[in-house]
Amino acid sequence: MTATPAALRCDFAPTDPAAPPRCFVLVPCAGAGSRAGTAQPKQYQPVAGQPMVMHTLAALAAVRRVAGGLVVLSPGDDFAWPQGPSWPTRFERVPCGGSTRAQSVFNGLKALQARGVRPTDWVLVHDAARCLITPALVDSLIDACLPDACGGLLALPLPDTLKTESGRRVQATVPREDKWLAQTPQMFRLGDLHAALAATAASGFAGVTDEASAMEMAGQHPLLVAGSAHNFKVTYPQDFALAQAVLAIRAQAQG
Repeated sequence: MTATPAALRCDFAPTDPAAPPRCFVLVPCAGAGSRAGTAQPKQYQPVAGQPMVMHTLAALAAVRRVAGGLVVLSPGDDFAWPQGPSWPTRFERVPCGGSTRAQSVFNGLKALQARGVRPTDWVLVHDAARCLITPALVDSLIDACLPDACGGLLALPLPDTLKTESGRRVQATVPREDKWLAQTPQMFRLGDLHAALAATAASGFAGVTDEASAMEMAGQHPLLVAGSAHNFKVTYPQDFALAQAVLAIRAQAQG
């Protein structure tokens, strides 16, 4: 994993209110990952010689338009984090994770606000377990969303036939022509996303499965930006081997 250049450091310093909006990253990293079958939360599971989340952060830190970011941890996390040149200096760890992903994101947005990030600044929320994200994909999302009134997310058109079931038997085939698989990052203005999540907080964020769904519940229509099949979320035990293989191929290509 390539260390982040020393010049690219976290910059939460307030800017002139009239200055162009900046981009910040928020990485919810407080989940347990129970489906992964690991002894520790899956984001800390070693993959290609590093905790999985470190590959995620290295890719995000390589995006030059990212001014900085927060990694939202569970308050009880005491895992040994790499220090020195291995740690991307553009990211700060904050122990404000909640019991759900939506709560962790909501708490992370409040932490960004406390650091002077403006309501008009953009926040890119990215899953810690999507360790195969690339700077090029993030740049494509930023390019598409900066001029957009709402913001958007990386996603893929559904490639397979989709079925509904009952009792493990097919009940119907669902048309796939307008179906997309949501990925991350998901990029929205801090003020808009905070308001959308705040509107659902009293219900325990009911119905909020990702940031785009919160924006949809607020009456918005996020932009869909083409992602990559490699940008999958490591979820099940077999996913680790695939992520390891892709990272090994990339390392060979770079070296």
